[in-house]
Amino acid sequence: MSCFYSLSPAQQIDQLQSLAVQALSHWPFDVAQIEPIKYRENAVFEVLTTEGVRYALRIHRPGYHSSRALHSELQWMAALIDAGVLVPEVIPTANGELLVTEQVDAVPEPRQIDLFAWIEGAPLGCVEQGVSDDIEQLAQLYGAIGETAARLHNQACDWSLPDGFERHAWDCDGLVGEQPFWGRFWELELLTVEQQALIIAARKKVQQLLAPLPKNEQNFSMIHADFVPENLIADGVGVRLLDFDDAGFGWHMFELATALYFIVDEKGYETAKAALVDGYRQQRELNDSDLAQLELFLTARGFTYLGWIRSRQETETAQALAPELIRRACQQAERFLAAH
Repeated sequence: MSCFYSLSPAQQIDQLQSLAVQALSHWPFDVAQIEPIKYRENAVFEVLTTEGVRYALRIHRPGYHSSRALHSELQWMAALIDAGVLVPEVIPTANGELLVTEQVDAVPEPRQIDLFAWIEGAPLGCVEQGVSDDIEQLAQLYGAIGETAARLHNQACDWSLPDGFERHAWDCDGLVGEQPFWGRFWELELLTVEQQALIIAARKKVQQLLAPLPKNEQNFSMIHADFVPENLIADGVGVRLLDFDDAGFGWHMFELATALYFIVDEKGYETAKAALVDGYRQQRELNDSDLAQLELFLTARGFTYLGWIRSRQETETAQALAPELIRRACQQAERFLAAH
């Protein structure tokens, strides 16, 4: 295992590609070409068949989700499609399976693998580069994002969970408990003494406010939990939502806070926020008391990214993003504590 994880990301993706090739034998088509397109948490490959059809194959990182949890994710995505929410279509294997597990000598552990229909279009942006600074375009896009989030929450609140459905929770314990879902963020070694004190103080206040918060069908359900620009594809029809890897049970305002988190510093933030809320309210009720919790959930969202760094410090991606994620989380914590 240590040999694989001592390789560079480019070398690792080469090894994972051999796993992808083997896994594709489960689907009823012939492969003409396979190319890596993303390797951050999971490895994603573009697959081109001999008939010219494209798919996206995802190899999951080990240890994050059980097979039952991943199957639950895929079940929810299929139900969202049935409800008219624009998400990738899951492609079953020749045997009707939504998920397969494969292993090759080049990769040290078995990996879970699934396949999706290819989606055309471009991401709205990325963490490193932000989103469009065109105010009119920003308003249009965030209005569509708000509508998408509301439709997703409508489906989740009306949906009867299948037997055996299993996903994690972005609730008080999952966000700021003793063992948060992404780890004890306040113990991140990269924080200065002053930053750590700030984060600890903000965590205590967030705990106090989240603990009594109701969890009901008006404000809490399955959520996507990763409404960041790179997971949103504008394809001319609407905004399509990718990457349900972090999907779990959570407050709806945590969803909206995630959509806004990486543009808080942008000049078009207030425009985007207003458009997001307006778009959401066109599809689902959002009362002012819930909206007033936005800063609370922005702060909790910042904490999760510190936990993300801490649990992935060995990766080049986490190392590259750490300074910016720490800056944002501390800035948000300061703003939150100043208001509380």
